[in-house]
Amino acid sequence: MTPATLAPPRPAAQQPDWPDRTALLAAARELSDRPPLVRPEECDRLRGRLAEAATGHGFLLQGGDCAETFADTAPGPVRAKLALLAEAAALIEPSLGRPVTVLGRMAGQFAKPRSQPTELVDGVVLPVYRGDLVNGAEPTAGSRRPDPTRLLRAYDHAHDAVSVAREGAGREFFTSHEALILEYENALTRRDPATGDRYGLSGHYLWLGERTRQHHGAHVEFAATVANPVGVKLGPTADADDVLALAARIDPDRVPGRLSFITRMGSDRIRDLMPVLVEKARAEGIEAVWVCDPMHGNTYTTSGGLKTRRYDDVLDEVRGFFEVHRELGTRPGGLHLEFSADAVTECVGGPEALTEADLAERYTSTCDPRLNRVQTLALAGAVAGMFTGFRG
Repeated sequence: MTPATLAPPRPAAQQPDWPDRTALLAAARELSDRPPLVRPEECDRLRGRLAEAATGHGFLLQGGDCAETFADTAPGPVRAKLALLAEAAALIEPSLGRPVTVLGRMAGQFAKPRSQPTELVDGVVLPVYRGDLVNGAEPTAGSRRPDPTRLLRAYDHAHDAVSVAREGAGREFFTSHEALILEYENALTRRDPATGDRYGLSGHYLWLGERTRQHHGAHVEFAATVANPVGVKLGPTADADDVLALAARIDPDRVPGRLSFITRMGSDRIRDLMPVLVEKARAEGIEAVWVCDPMHGNTYTTSGGLKTRRYDDVLDEVRGFFEVHRELGTRPGGLHLEFSADAVTECVGGPEALTEADLAERYTSTCDPRLNRVQTLALAGAVAGMFTGFRG
C-alpha cells in the first residue's frame, strides 16, 4: 500500500504555529514511510455497521478520553476503557434488540482544538496546550513549544493502543479520533492498491469538529478525499444549509454509513435546533447516522476555575435527542461520550451526587471534564430505557 500524502490545499483552521517547518516536513516524511495503523477492510466493515445504525438496525457507542495522553495508551488504561465500552454496550443491547458497535475515542485522540492560541499562567503568556501530539501540558515555555517529533511519538503510542485493542477487545472494536493535525493525517493516508481508494489509516473513523467543519476548508477537503466513515460535529450555530453543503462535499454519492452528523447542541437547545437539521437531511435523501454528543454543549466553569458538566444536563440532552427522533419518525444512531474508566471527579451529579466541592479530589483530565465509570454506566442504563420507550 503506497502513501498518498497531500499538502493541505485550502486554509486550515486550528493548526499549531510550528516554529520549525523543516523539522515538521522531516517528521511527516518519516511518518509516511511507516506502516498504516489500521486496514482499509476494517474501515469498510465499520462503514457497514454504521449503515445499519442509520436505518435503525444498529447503534454506535463511541467513547474515551477528551484529550488522550501518551500515558493513556499503556495496556492498563486501554483495557479498562475497552471493558467499560463493552459493559455499557451490554446494558443497551437488550432494549435495542440490535447489536451495539463500540468505537473507542482512542489510539489517536492526541490533539485538541482550542478557543484561544495562548493563555496566561502565573503572569506568563504561554502557547495553549493542544494535546500530546503537538506540545506538553506542563505550563512552561519549553513544554508548550510545538514539537514536530511528537507526530512520530503519537504514531508509536497509537500503534501500542491499537495492538492492545486487537489482542483484548473481546468483541469487534474500532478506533476513532478528530482529524485535526493535517500533517499527521495526510502522512498516514494510503491508497488501497485493490480499489484505488484513499484511506486515512490513522484510525477507522475520523471526525471533524465544530471549529474545523468549514465547507471550503482544508479539513473538509481532507475528509472528502478519504473512504473512511467520517463524522462531523454540528453545534448550535449549524443550520440546514451547513448540513446540505457538508453532505454534498463529503458524501456526494450517498454511500450508506459514510457520513455521520454528531450533534452537540446543549440540553437547553437540542429540542429547538435539531429538528430542522434532521428534517432537511431527510427531505434531501441524506441518510446520515445521527449521533448525540451530550458533552460539549453542556460545559461550564466553576467559580474556582474548573471546567465541569452536570450529569443531569448530559442526560437531558440525550433525552432531547431521542425525543426529536421519536417525533420525526427518524432513528437515533449513536452516542458520543467523553469518559474515563477511573473514579474521576470531573462532572457533577450522577449516582454519586458529586458536587463542585468534590471536583478537585480526582480531576485528572488535561482538557475537558469526563464522566467517570459510574456515571457512564448510569447513562447507558438510561439510554436502554429510552430505547424501550422508543420501540414502544
